[in-house]
Amino acid sequence: MTISFEELRKVKDSLPDGSMKKIAEQLNIDEDTVRNYFGGAHYKEGESIDIHYEKGPNGGFVKLENTEIFEAAQKILTAV
Repeated sequence: MTISFEELRKVKDSLPDGSMKKIAEQLNIDEDTVRNYFGGAHYKEGESIDIHYEKGPNGGFVKLENTEIFEAAQKILTAV
């Protein structure tokens, strides 16, 4: 799945408080890994999960190889 970095950040910014923790618990991963997925740089604790950035206008594009975090975020947004 390929989306713009701007779109990815918009999803992140639309999530209610506590969503990063909720997604991390649901997927049994570190909360900082979820933050990194949405463009963070918390690599001391978290990891990068199959996400690749390509330079371009408006932050470029992001190729999501693993969409589990994105799908979990979308479910939260549809429930709000």
